[in-house]
Amino acid sequence: MTVLKWALGCAIAGALGLATAAPSQAEAAEKKFKIFLSMSYIGNDWQAEAANMIKAMAAHKDMADKIDLQVQVAGPNAQRQIQQINAMVQAGAQAIVVYPISPTALNAAVKNACSKGVMVIAYDAEITEPCAYNVHIDQEEAGRTTAEWLAKQLGGKGNVVLVTGVPGTSVDTLRTQGAKDVFAKYPDIKIVAEAVGMWSQAVARTELSKILATRNWDQIDGLWMQVGCYTANAMQLEAGKKAGDVKPCAGEGSNGGRIQMLPADAEAEGAASPYAPLGAPRISYASPPYSGALALKLAVAKLEGKEVAKRTTLPLPLVTNETVKLCEEGSWVEMKAGCNAFKPSIVPNPGWFASIFSADTPEVGLQAALVGQPEP
Repeated sequence: MTVLKWALGCAIAGALGLATAAPSQAEAAEKKFKIFLSMSYIGNDWQAEAANMIKAMAAHKDMADKIDLQVQVAGPNAQRQIQQINAMVQAGAQAIVVYPISPTALNAAVKNACSKGVMVIAYDAEITEPCAYNVHIDQEEAGRTTAEWLAKQLGGKGNVVLVTGVPGTSVDTLRTQGAKDVFAKYPDIKIVAEAVGMWSQAVARTELSKILATRNWDQIDGLWMQVGCYTANAMQLEAGKKAGDVKPCAGEGSNGGRIQMLPADAEAEGAASPYAPLGAPRISYASPPYSGALALKLAVAKLEGKEVAKRTTLPLPLVTNETVKLCEEGSWVEMKAGCNAFKPSIVPNPGWFASIFSADTPEVGLQAALVGQPEP
């Protein structure tokens, strides 16, 4: 009888042990941080690439067990983004990673989120509410530095075309103002046309076509474009210009533009005109697409109790004809060594952005930017 009681006691204890084990596993799953990604305008290559890198960061082996990431897209509509942020808070968000359509319009919703203990961190574009965290380059510096390069290329005189970005964002406002402040110092530089390019190669082509309906390429001496230098060079080739005669362009860090910057006799596997080396006079800058992935990483660090700076200013990637360097494979080691353009055979889309390397985000590399897959 004693043995029977002992066996029965063991069975009960075992059953209780199993009963307590199952809830502990469920509890572990519930301990994932509930994080939302709030995107606004998504109609260009940069936004798609940044989203890929955020999703890759969330899927990395060091993050996957920590994060429950949910994605919502508001489009270029501040009121809709406000509504979505409020709903995220109500749904139990612990952090919100956001590309804000406006630096100020979201402030009340962000302040409300902060009051509920939700961390809000913006990438690339800025939120001015003091409780928000921000990760971005110095956008004014980007506009100013590239305009100074163009002014120097033109010898301080000539007709310039400006193609800007998405109106209302801090990115567009600061870059454009930085550039115009520089051009204002040169009385012989004339801004002969200005268009809204929405950070899109396709929109840039449409807007340049409108400008060229009233003037020809010989009446334009240089271009300052937040996105579109690759397209501008392609359009000049289509108009019969030779590779050595394309106009100097200060603009985006698209891979197509950087391939065009390589010497005309350079070899780039998979190259075909206009996605080919031209020796095109360029300065290429970028808001690095990894900024969103870094914002997500910082959000997790904050939720884990680590110190995170309210403002993270990223290094401004600047590439000129003298510093452009082709990646042979696009490996992490290669990028760390300084390559900054990828063979067309590796990156078929010329509008894809090449400034993807950061020592702070070893979790995401080429495949993250291309297809949302983290580094091994």
